[in-house]
Amino acid sequence: MSDSKIKSKFKVVKYDASYKDRWNSFITEAKNSTFLFQRDFMDYHSDRFVDFSVLIFKDEELYALLPANKIGTKVISHQGLTYGSFVLKGSAKFFYAFEAFSAMLAFYEAEGVQELEIRVIPTFYNKMPSDELDYFLYKANAQLLKKDVLMIIDYAHKLRFQKNRREGFNKATRAGLELKVDSNFAGFWNDVLIPNLKNKHNVSPVHSLEEIELLASRFPNNIKQINIYKDNKVVAGTTVFLTETTVHPQYVSGNVDKNSFGSLDLAYDYIINKMCEDKRYFDFNISSEDNGNKINEGLIFWKESCGARSHTANTYRIETAAHKSLQIIKV
Repeated sequence: MSDSKIKSKFKVVKYDASYKDRWNSFITEAKNSTFLFQRDFMDYHSDRFVDFSVLIFKDEELYALLPANKIGTKVISHQGLTYGSFVLKGSAKFFYAFEAFSAMLAFYEAEGVQELEIRVIPTFYNKMPSDELDYFLYKANAQLLKKDVLMIIDYAHKLRFQKNRREGFNKATRAGLELKVDSNFAGFWNDVLIPNLKNKHNVSPVHSLEEIELLASRFPNNIKQINIYKDNKVVAGTTVFLTETTVHPQYVSGNVDKNSFGSLDLAYDYIINKMCEDKRYFDFNISSEDNGNKINEGLIFWKESCGARSHTANTYRIETAAHKSLQIIKV
């Protein structure tokens, strides 16, 4: 089949609410997506972003999509999400995926978009091999903007907690701390998370209490709250995001006595060792700062003591006009 015939098969359309059900159904079946790409997750903060997501059809079949927002002449996938991706159907084939990607760039350029920025979803979130985007970005001469260092646990090669982490767990047991999986987001947000972020970094959580409660109600199987109580008061906790492959603590915080009582060690022992059924990875999130130029030594040490090891996540910028010269040499 000639390249021109392949290209003629693809049509790109801008997302609107009429595509919601089709979008969500596709995300459920795609090979490189998580529940964060569902519209009920993306749209909770739709008032903050100008959505410029697209759907790419091969004939009448939805073949790929991109969750994205627009700022000026730039499209970003997606500022309101931890990561983004060029999302492909499970049965997508390499050369068709390449033409779908090229068609997407051409569409954006025609819409006045000059560049596209993507923080590529870490590969361990993929349900099956899906490195097409990495190769397409290479062929399009994409610029690497930053490389973050993540710390993850691979449950297929799990390392034991080091002695200091086990000692922390024993402290928590002796101190009579109680762990609960409950819906008390307010106790964690108001008594622990918000005060700690304010005192340490003068920032607020990315999600407000009302937003995280809304998201948890929409995704009860994916968002769980684990709280640590002492004398019936929340002293530490973690809000955990669960995808098909990965356990990820989105928020973690403990009060000033966390080291004395081992409250965070108790929380991490549970979410690492008890929430991993049918999961392959545990994602501690990034341990780098300043676009990956600085490494937080304390975070790395702590996460390694829990058995984590390093992984990287890349953010790229690509000119939409690159589609004009984008090609793969076939042999």
